[in-house]
Amino acid sequence: MHLLFVCTGNICRSPTAERLTQAYAAHHGLPGLTASSAGTRAVAGYTMEPSAAQVLTELGGDPTGFRARQLKPAMVNDADLVVGLSTRHRNRVLEESPRAMRRAFTLRELSALLAVPSSEAALLPRLAQARAARPPAPDSLDITDPMGQDLATFQEIGRQITATLLPVLDALRAELS
Repeated sequence: MHLLFVCTGNICRSPTAERLTQAYAAHHGLPGLTASSAGTRAVAGYTMEPSAAQVLTELGGDPTGFRARQLKPAMVNDADLVVGLSTRHRNRVLEESPRAMRRAFTLRELSALLAVPSSEAALLPRLAQARAARPPAPDSLDITDPMGQDLATFQEIGRQITATLLPVLDALRAELS
């Protein structure tokens, strides 16, 4: 199972989610769970924003060696799930790769949909059934960009990403077990 996280610059939110997923997979012995990230307007090769890297480290992730990547359709095609940090990111993915509709979500949308009871056992059909039955409210789907804010804001965004990501990773762990 490969997750592709998408944000704007690929130096704050999406690398945080990527590296937290990698730490989770390593901690739980899940070599079949991998993650990467990209930005809709990334400057390829940039390192993580320093406050984001600090927060990631505080949360148990490792920013070492991270380099920003520009979103490419091939990345979307290679991912089992494409996870935008906002509706704008999810929509951009779908503009460039409309066939990804069944696999593209915002992080908060994905978390909410996994909590909906379903008669489906397999992940993608379960998500499709939940999306059709009870889509989350659009105003609750975005995780705000902390760029240009103080460290406390980055820490809050890190907490939001972690709180939303962990239930998703727990569900994926159950799927992979």
